[in-house]
Amino acid sequence: MAELPHPAHQGRLDPDQVNAFAFQVWGYKQGEMVSLMIHLGDRLGLYRALDGAGPLTPAELAERAGGLAARWVLEWLRGQAAARLVEYRGDDRFELTAVGAAVLADEDSSLAFAAGAFGGGFAPEMVDRLADAFRTGVGLSYDDQGPSAAHRTERMLGPWARLALVPKILPALDDVVAKLEAGARVLDVGCGAGVAIFAMAAAYPKSVFHGYELSRHAVARARETAARRGAANVELFERRGEEVPPEPVYDFVLTFDCLHDMTRPDRVMRAIRAAIKDDGTWLIKDIKSHPVFEKNFRNPMLAMMYGFSVSSCMSSALSEPGGMGLGTLGLNPERMRAMTAEAGFTRFRQHDFEDPANLYYEVRA
Repeated sequence: MAELPHPAHQGRLDPDQVNAFAFQVWGYKQGEMVSLMIHLGDRLGLYRALDGAGPLTPAELAERAGGLAARWVLEWLRGQAAARLVEYRGDDRFELTAVGAAVLADEDSSLAFAAGAFGGGFAPEMVDRLADAFRTGVGLSYDDQGPSAAHRTERMLGPWARLALVPKILPALDDVVAKLEAGARVLDVGCGAGVAIFAMAAAYPKSVFHGYELSRHAVARARETAARRGAANVELFERRGEEVPPEPVYDFVLTFDCLHDMTRPDRVMRAIRAAIKDDGTWLIKDIKSHPVFEKNFRNPMLAMMYGFSVSSCMSSALSEPGGMGLGTLGLNPERMRAMTAEAGFTRFRQHDFEDPANLYYEVRA
């Protein structure tokens, strides 16, 4: 059989198109490098030291951040200015604006905080295992990703759980707040490090909160937090979602950003149906998506979402034989409605709380 000619020999390439495509590709490499710098800025407290300080020299910032080396801080600051994350004010003075602080520094009171999502990249052995997953079809669980995965997830998802759950989301649900104030039994399946549980436990001390989580790293972090806060109304279990009690004892159940990560979310849904009272409420939080790829294609962050899926969400969902492998965008509203109905739920209400990444579903028997 004759060898096909190389595409480059089939016609002259437009150098402008080649250069434009190369610029696009190198832009992703720049993103990789800027991501690492954001992680370092968050990890070293540089953004927090810049917050509200006005224009600073590298030496001033280095001192405010706890005695760092000014030469290293200078290089970092110049890179941040080049990335348009801090403002350059001349004479090697740099400033973090109030808008920038809301996204990069203010973890305690800003719903827009994002710096905690940057973990510094994947270790080489992690990348090797992901490459093997393409060959074997078997992914990595969250614990396979190490303790940093639990920490990164906690900080990435924490602001909405801490700042919006109690004041904004729970009051929008029928009868839930009244039950919590009177004293309810609450179950958080896939509770992670317990951010949502601790926010509710502090607000509703008469209620009892149980957290089920498969990741031992996440449970360890949650137990440390419970001990530090003295959260007597919180109990944490290192168990799978399928292992919740089969008796209808819970008034309120949550699953936040975790169903699409599970190997068998269908089984977990059926287990939740058995564990919830007939007048109970199940609150689901999951990624905004459409059943048709062409509609998802409009999402400007879609490439990032699929990167999350391959490296974490779908990988976790395929970490056991027979896993459904839904992935980050696999639970669109149509599929969520169908799966909850199959599990025995009859009422389904969709909420959009202006969370940029997630929809919320109020599900009842």
